[in-house]
Amino acid sequence: MKVFTRILLILGIILAIAGIGYVGYGFYLKATTNISNPVATMEVEDYGTIKIELYPDKAPNTVANFIRLANRGFYNGLTFHRTIPGFMIQGGDKTGSGSGSPSLSDIQDNVSADKEYNIPGEFIANGYAKNNLKHTAGIISMARTDYSQYNSALTTYGYNSAGSQFFIMTNDNTQLDGLYAAFGKVLEGMDVVEKIASTEVTYRNSELKEGETAPKDEDGNTIASDRPKKLPVIKSISVETYGVDYGMPETLDVFDYYTWLMQQYGMSAQ
Repeated sequence: MKVFTRILLILGIILAIAGIGYVGYGFYLKATTNISNPVATMEVEDYGTIKIELYPDKAPNTVANFIRLANRGFYNGLTFHRTIPGFMIQGGDKTGSGSGSPSLSDIQDNVSADKEYNIPGEFIANGYAKNNLKHTAGIISMARTDYSQYNSALTTYGYNSAGSQFFIMTNDNTQLDGLYAAFGKVLEGMDVVEKIASTEVTYRNSELKEGETAPKDEDGNTIASDRPKKLPVIKSISVETYGVDYGMPETLDVFDYYTWLMQQYGMSAQ
């Protein structure tokens, strides 16, 4: 009987040790197994490849929007329309002018009433506290309009005016922190980013002498500063999601500043 009891005791100890080991192994797996963040691969014609890790934990809706646009081919053939050495490069506008927004049909099929859209700004100034990414070299962030320069009452409209345009930092700039939706960082290809930033442009603001005005085209229109003479072309952007579906982004109607302005003067926009 004593022998039998001793055997049961030994078996109990073994089972207890095994149970502790199993639980411990479970904690180990949980601590060491990570779901990979999505990685975007950007091919830029005549420049090279840029790989960017996206951060859905910091800006989930922004990442979802970028993935939908990229993997549906929206960015293929678009350009970088603004390049500033020591600051950033900006692209992703379907018009190439810096004022375009994507359309609902760019992110989904069978749209009954197609229209341009924007997305909510996921950054601290817009009441979104989860995104604490700083605008350091290599960070990719969403470009947006600053309507507050026209009227402070329009600040929120500017905060929620991003769509498809993005910029990649070539240097640190703390003035942008908390005011723009950063959502990823370059893993490979910063040399490509730097080459794009240094491409020849129409002119630089810094090149204007005191009292000198910006150059104009043949029609008398001011030529855009920091616009490359030969726009770098984005051949493609594709995002590896590692099997994770990041869903459809939340969208907002595009704010019509011209209509708003006409309303202030009691006029209707024609």
